[in-house]
Amino acid sequence: MTEQFVKEYLTLLKLEKNLSDNSVVSYGNDIRKFLDFADEQGIKDLNEIKTATISEFLNSQSRKGLRRSTTARCLSSLRGFFIYLLNQKYITSNPTEGLGSVKLDRKLPVVLSIQEIEEIFKQPNTTDKYGIRDRTILEVLYSSGLRVSEAISLRISDIYFEEEVIRVFGKGSKERIVPIGSSAIEWVRKYLLESRPFLEKRGVSQGVLFLNKNGRKLSRMGIWKIIDKYVKMAKITKAVHPHTFRHSFATHLVEGGADLRAVQEMLGHADISTTQIYTHIDREYIKQVHKDYHPRG
Repeated sequence: MTEQFVKEYLTLLKLEKNLSDNSVVSYGNDIRKFLDFADEQGIKDLNEIKTATISEFLNSQSRKGLRRSTTARCLSSLRGFFIYLLNQKYITSNPTEGLGSVKLDRKLPVVLSIQEIEEIFKQPNTTDKYGIRDRTILEVLYSSGLRVSEAISLRISDIYFEEEVIRVFGKGSKERIVPIGSSAIEWVRKYLLESRPFLEKRGVSQGVLFLNKNGRKLSRMGIWKIIDKYVKMAKITKAVHPHTFRHSFATHLVEGGADLRAVQEMLGHADISTTQIYTHIDREYIKQVHKDYHPRG
């Protein structure tokens, strides 16, 4: 019966809340992990679960070395689940009500310098169809600050060449229009002329912009492997992943004096507090410049 409640809740998240498949899977894993913990404690009825049960579970996760961000997500998963159970009258009280939030250590993300970006861009062999595709992916990620999930879901019809903007469907299927820049636009044109026609397969590609060798939409892992390959070729030792291009995009905009609200809009952040981390990065950059170049730095 409990598993049926979990499935009902996850279906609600997917169909009504428009959460991504990855998010739904993560929430399901969190909830099932907690229910296994409760079962090990001899708890067989959801109404027997107390605030202390959830608190002990979260503490046990922390003792296992899980990051605070993971523990915070786990608590969020359980809050939503128990609110759902209460609303459906499957339980009589919500055991998460007495719990505070998990305090997170906000680490500054890794950011590439403009010179490092340029060095990575030099690596793909652009006389080859895959090299053209890869260079185009790198250009689009950096010029528009897309999440990798947004980049792999782009369709040709989402590119507005004359206006130099792209239509993006972000978290919760929220649509936004993002500038793409002339360099990236030219690479998209080149890719559509010289690369994609040789990757496309009728009845399979379905208008998706970036294709793998089988003519299908590239996967998240596919993008990660492409980026990892060229970062290593460029001999960059930073821990770089697809989101690093998004962080670099935002940081370079803020460093250049861009309005934070405009950056928030381009990134698709619901809350400007999420965008404000890039002002912290900018301050760290300024401090480092002072340290490196001031005679008493």
